Amino acid sequence: MMKPLLILIAGPYRSGTNGDPTLIARNLARLEEASGPIFRLGHVPMIGEWAALPILRTLDAAEVETGDVMYETAHRLLQHCDAVLRLPGASTGADQDVAIAHERGLPVYRSLEEIPAAATP
Repeated sequence: MMKPLLILIAGPYRSGTNGDPTLIARNLARLEEASGPIFRLGHVPMIGEWAALPILRTLDAAEVETGDVMYETAHRLLQHCDAVLRLPGASTGADQDVAIAHERGLPVYRSLEEIPAAATP
């Protein structure tokens, strides 16, 4: 058993959607589906969009155009995360998350079954 981990769930969000809000929402729902099982294992799930979307709503257009808030938020979050769960599907951002995790020596899980349970109090 291990201490609870903060696990970033990485996978397609905008990829393959052509900007279609319905498809983007479907991708977010797929990411969120992994959050319950991670929580049940005793860990804290995190999705970069949960943090980035409110930030995007509060920035003006010029700030949003100068950089990718989604990628930068995930990059900053990874400074606090203990592991990454990489869900299937093409995603440049998720691939960047995995690369950063590898650079930092963080475990990268490819399925929920690979995630060990945390110690319970």
